Amino acid sequence: MTAKKRILIADDMHECILPLLKEAGYDPVYLPVIDRLGILEIIEGFYGLVIRSKTSVNKELIDAGKNLVFVARAGAGMDKVDEDYLVSKGIAAINAPEGNRDALGEHVLGLLLSLLHKIPSAYEEIKKGIWDRENNRGIELKDKVVGIYGMGNMGMCFAKKLQGFDCKVIGYDKYKDVLDETFITRVDLEELFEKTEILSIHIPLNTETNQLFKESYLRKFKNLSVLINTARGEVLDIAGLINLLQGGSLYAAGLDVLANEKLESYSKEEVALLNTLTSLPNVLITPHVAGWTFESYQKISEVVASKIIELG
Repeated sequence: MTAKKRILIADDMHECILPLLKEAGYDPVYLPVIDRLGILEIIEGFYGLVIRSKTSVNKELIDAGKNLVFVARAGAGMDKVDEDYLVSKGIAAINAPEGNRDALGEHVLGLLLSLLHKIPSAYEEIKKGIWDRENNRGIELKDKVVGIYGMGNMGMCFAKKLQGFDCKVIGYDKYKDVLDETFITRVDLEELFEKTEILSIHIPLNTETNQLFKESYLRKFKNLSVLINTARGEVLDIAGLINLLQGGSLYAAGLDVLANEKLESYSKEEVALLNTLTSLPNVLITPHVAGWTFESYQKISEVVASKIIELG
């Protein structure tokens, strides 16, 4: 590479990305507070764009970036990036699931163990002066069948972290081939429906997966007891989930994502649904932080930088 190539970093990133790119001969321009209008005004002058979740990388933005060679998302999901249009324009699409898969795998495990052993609800009772051992009796993960829906970076990392718990791990993916089955057994969808007791969802959001996990779909799982969703909120129908939890069909649910994560914008119907969900003692919700740790913050930047450098 004979000349420096300008890269617009339009979101907050770990500081390590700047020296990594500079040492490779790039010219990173760090503007973490720039808004969409600002990006549109200057993007034509850049070779590459690095972004998190600030704005959609859609046709408008891609067309404005007449000299873009790549768009990199500092994270795993690409639902806010029009990959098909990027490909049609000859622009590389980069993401960094390797950077936060360990964080997410640990978080899923934390949600699951907390639900099985009733840790949060027991603590809430103790704060109220209630010491109730019997009603807080836990369930062991040992010998349970964990079904992983989506065998990409996140699903496979979680599967690997289940080693040592003496549970059976099975996985289904419509698109991905898995070469290493040392810690997971690939099954077809019917077998996943038949055997899964604990379901962990790890699929991208697209037109095919949006609202895939409706109540009727979840009822196809014959022995489902616990559901964990750390993928995207839009893949799961919350009203259907509530029906299953209140009806006793599900023992517990752990969510790190919601379809609408801007709580201040909620309609009355959304508020009512969320209030119902959070009133249930067998539900845990965290604010989209499964893949968000101090370590992953740095690793995501390192992965993005390495993939940009690989492009040349």
